[in-house]
Parts: sequence; structure tokens; C-alpha cells
Amino acid sequence: MKRQVVIFLHMDDKHPGYIADYLHNHQIPFRIIRADQGDAIPPLDDSMAGLVFMGGVISANDNIPWIKAEIELIRQALRRKVPVLGHCLGGQLISRALGQEVSTNSVAEVGWHSCSRQPNAAAAEWLGDTIDPFTMFHWHYETFELPPEAQLLFSSQHCLNQAYSYGDNVLAMQGHVEMTEPLLNSWITQWRDHLSESSASVQNYEQIAQHLAANIAALNQVAEQLYQRWASRLYL
Repeated sequence: MKRQVVIFLHMDDKHPGYIADYLHNHQIPFRIIRADQGDAIPPLDDSMAGLVFMGGVISANDNIPWIKAEIELIRQALRRKVPVLGHCLGGQLISRALGQEVSTNSVAEVGWHSCSRQPNAAAAEWLGDTIDPFTMFHWHYETFELPPEAQLLFSSQHCLNQAYSYGDNVLAMQGHVEMTEPLLNSWITQWRDHLSESSASVQNYEQIAQHLAANIAALNQVAEQLYQRWASRLYL
């Protein structure tokens, strides 16, 4: 039986972004679950090579049945050593599954902001020859706690816990490394009314859109490195 990566998409996006591009380019089968649109959360079984959880406008703390079901699925995957990957909300769901709190960040973090790797072996392994610092796209108001035994990989000026690895096959990220040009253009167009103000930690529409193609190209290189390391542990 050919195993698949299962991607949990929590927004109206038609495409999960660069993670789907990566899997397609490397001939790794995947399917998409949209629990917020009524798809059932499948039980963990041997058909699942790995689980990917994307971002969303809701909170990991919300009292929503499918949120609780996804957290429980992550717990099962962690117990059975199935690789798990989380982006923004997805990273927060992983932290909840590991018993950690998700709380309001000290500031909102929106737009293109620099991240710096941590001086540890895990960061060197996951980030490889990624330049330091590198630019990540962000759009979040909350942050996750670091679970015991997790390894912090990189941080930004506005949010310490940007990404961590747990064990050998779990990656939780606060930022949006999955961005592609079509996906980000869709986001900033759909929510342009929320991008009128700017501050040290929040960029407006014009700031995000400026040099968008170049920023996306650089971000794709970071994503390629992180996804390659994660995918190397898939149960295919």
C-alpha cells in the first residue's frame, strides 16, 4: 500500500502552498482534509506517511470539536512516531498536543521579518546551509510554549519561539514558510482591510507587497531545506 501525507487545511485556500509543491515535485502522494468545511478527521492508520497542519484564522484554544479532534490525532501520531509538521496554527496545535499553552504574543507579528537560528545542533541539522539571518513571512497574534525536550530552532525579534523540533520527525513553526506568490497575493488581497496600519512588528499591505517575488523566492529556499529534512523521515 502506497502511503500518503495528509494535509489539514483550515482556510478557504484552494492550495496549501509550497508544502504541496514540494511533495508533488518529489512524487510524494498527499491528500487534503478540510475539517472546517465538514470533512471528518480520519483515525490514524498505516496509510498515513505523515501529517501536515496548516494555518488558520481561529485559535488552537477555541472550543471547536474538530480542533480537539486534530489535537488528539497529533497525540496519537506522536505516540506512534508518525512525522508531524505544523505551520502557525498547526505549530500551535502540536504544542497543545504536547501539553503546552498557546497564549497571546507580546505583539502582533505580521509581514516580512528576520529570523535568526539558534546555536545548537538541531538548528544546524534542520536549517543546513540556510543563510543567517533569513526572512520569514509572519501573520500571527499568539505564540506557543516550548515543550520539554524540544529544540528551539530559530527566533525573531518579536517572537522568541518561532520554530522547534521534537524528537527526530516533528517540526512546529510559528511563521508561514509555506507561502507562494499566488497564495500570499490571495491573502493580502482578501484581508487588505486588516493591513492598513504599520508598526515595528506589523507591516501594511504596501510593505508586504513590495519586493514580494524576491522575498517569496528566498522563502522557498528556506522551505525546501526544512521540508527536505522533515520528509526524510516519512513512512513511505
